[in-house]
Amino acid sequence: MADSYCADCKRLTEVVFDHSAGDTICSECGLVLEAYSVDETSEWRIFANESSDHDPVRVGGPLNPLLSDGGLSTVIAKPTSGGSTELLSGSLGKLQARGSHPDRNLIQAFKSISAMSDRLGLVTTIKDRANEIYKKVEDQKPLRGRNQEAIVAACLYIACRQENKPRTVKEFCSVANGTTKKEIGRAKEFIVKHLEAEMGQSVEMGTIHASDYLRRFCSNLGMTNQAVKAAQEAVQKSEDLDIRRSPISVAAAVIYIITQLSNDTKPLKEISIVTRVAEGTIKNVYKDLFHHLARIIPDWFANEEDIKNLKL
Repeated sequence: MADSYCADCKRLTEVVFDHSAGDTICSECGLVLEAYSVDETSEWRIFANESSDHDPVRVGGPLNPLLSDGGLSTVIAKPTSGGSTELLSGSLGKLQARGSHPDRNLIQAFKSISAMSDRLGLVTTIKDRANEIYKKVEDQKPLRGRNQEAIVAACLYIACRQENKPRTVKEFCSVANGTTKKEIGRAKEFIVKHLEAEMGQSVEMGTIHASDYLRRFCSNLGMTNQAVKAAQEAVQKSEDLDIRRSPISVAAAVIYIITQLSNDTKPLKEISIVTRVAEGTIKNVYKDLFHHLARIIPDWFANEEDIKNLKL
């Protein structure tokens, strides 16, 4: 039950929804507040332990403007065990095979993008942007024969950059079925080249900052809110320094410093695993930041004596 304003009671009251009649009824006076409401919830409930052979849903997916038919075409599935295969293997099967879907490669690529997005926990806007990028490159030059995993990962990498939610290349390698950083890098250059040729201008991908990665790394390490806030302030102040290191390495080093100053210390190896930055690299960036610690560490988090007790 929910609350709604009743004209007879002249106040907010609990209402009951009658699913059979589509009426919204006041639970106190019985007044019908709304009639013939449209139930927008799912028609069927499907549970995880139910067989996937029988899907009672009678509607298709949403309209996809990137596909030639909007994604609304019909494909007749093969019958399940016990069903007759005579019709599908005969004339109907030949007709369906003859009229093969023109967007078959696009549909497969979009499925790969969706699966990779889910594994990385990316939002829908990034997935949609990656679909658009893939479609633009596919229209200009077919991608047949190229490493599809690398192409999909590169599309998502560019989409993340454009949506100001960057991810590291190593994160994409972890979900791209053995694809290397070099392969994703080549695919990214290939895609950017063709996008620039289509638009006639450079592709804007946004500037990467250490703060873009920091909160996610801190969350994966289980750091306290106070430590996360201190790390964010330290990263922002470090941007004013002339530290010529990658933003990911700076974020990892700042996390290491903050955890050393807090009661909940994290071993260097754990930070390296979560951030995917080598332990040696974290140590080198730590050395670069060491002489600036009094400047970047917030006063409310650690005093000068605590900072001086850190070892180089």
